[in-house]
Amino acid sequence: MRFCCCLFLAFFVAACDPARESGPIDVAVIDSADDLFAEGVRLSPGAQHLRAATAEGLVALDPMGQVVPAIAERWIVTDDGLSYIFRLRDSTWPDGDPITAADIRKLLRDRLRELDGTSLALDLAKITDVRAMTGRVIELRLSSPMPEFLRLLAQPELGLVRAGSGTGPMIMSRDEGDEALARLSALPPEERGMPARENWEAYARSLALRAMSAREAVEAFSAGEVDLVLNGKLATFPLAELGPLSRGTIQVDPALGLFGLLVMEEEGLLAAPERREALSMALDRAGLIQPFGLGGWQPTEWIVPPGLYENPSLSPASRWPDLDLDQRRRIAVARIAAWVAETGEEAVVSIDLPPGPGSALLLRAIARDWGMVGVRVERAQGGEGADLRLRDRLARYSSPRWFLNQFNCDLDLGLCAPEADALVRDALVVGDAAEKRRLFLEAHEALVEAEVFIPLGPPVRWSLVRGAVRAYSANQWGLHPLFPLTQPTI
Repeated sequence: MRFCCCLFLAFFVAACDPARESGPIDVAVIDSADDLFAEGVRLSPGAQHLRAATAEGLVALDPMGQVVPAIAERWIVTDDGLSYIFRLRDSTWPDGDPITAADIRKLLRDRLRELDGTSLALDLAKITDVRAMTGRVIELRLSSPMPEFLRLLAQPELGLVRAGSGTGPMIMSRDEGDEALARLSALPPEERGMPARENWEAYARSLALRAMSAREAVEAFSAGEVDLVLNGKLATFPLAELGPLSRGTIQVDPALGLFGLLVMEEEGLLAAPERREALSMALDRAGLIQPFGLGGWQPTEWIVPPGLYENPSLSPASRWPDLDLDQRRRIAVARIAAWVAETGEEAVVSIDLPPGPGSALLLRAIARDWGMVGVRVERAQGGEGADLRLRDRLARYSSPRWFLNQFNCDLDLGLCAPEADALVRDALVVGDAAEKRRLFLEAHEALVEAEVFIPLGPPVRWSLVRGAVRAYSANQWGLHPLFPLTQPTI
């Protein structure tokens, strides 16, 4: 699952830029200003970073992607894995009122209702009750054990806000003349439920977060105007390669998640699962990434990565282990030709891809592969009427259930398999690990048989990181908390 930029090693010795060691840290996130400052629960990557900096949840993620205390200073998990009991830190809301378990219970229940209709709500479906036990102790009950439940609670969307304000660890201000800029500064330690520290302001740096296009962000980094660029994707990766690497380093996250083509409708060439499978069979997945110069990127033919199962034999590396690429393409040619002969129509598919030079490279490679089996590829104009749409999502936790939830029929994203949804729902109350694994495997099989998705491999997430930036670490979740960047120690 791990991969890195080949160019990174070549320029590693030049990565340590003697850039600013003091003063504000300037961060560019590849996003729009409207998305960066979005409220609610449908957050862009930029908004996730901003929410995590200004509104903590019970727990948070550190730069390595590990769960750390936030509003909850400590917790215990009962032996049966069904109860998580949190003790809240002795702290206050921005208006001075103490943070109580009753507050957190109400805010969590409200947030769970707001999330209804999102894939994150499906991930949180194991929560059966939220109870305030005493003034500073709160309990969350689950329908069955979930080893990565704390990681789910650390998601930025579960950052808690009361009367429009969160509890930090940073406070945001905005410039009236610059709608794309957020200025962030650390709250005093005592306002974060920590011991007071003399002269703490002398050690904590402020941070400026700006939404930029990918091209603007790379140019600003090249000019020394920003210290860190976040939220790069495959669509924009060629822009990063053009930057002067002697002034910084490309960091590529070993990302976990979905990257592939979602089938939008059962129409025309894509009306039958066997023809959708034919398109998947015809792809040289390793060849798709070759133009990008990324080493170690692991292509996959499955929706759920085989490595997520404890027993690798449960999900072999290839869907078609007895067929090489040429054999698969001959099968695809026959299926496509039969449809053309039957209908008299040209075999054409349109693909909706995000803007960027990387999308052009990807489209060219897909068009080459599908052209070999008689299918012409078009890029959907404005995404309207596309037959296939790129699905590029980072996983929230490393369980098959996250991957399966991304295709739930209630999300209305494209093709789905109701029988898969039913199996995942059944697994919510199953405590036995072997039985749960069986249900997930059957749900995965139902999605694969329905050919709702053409997997390509893991998502690509890259950053530009100047040598003077501390507390940055590539991780598989693609979240890089802003607050630790401003602190002398993590």
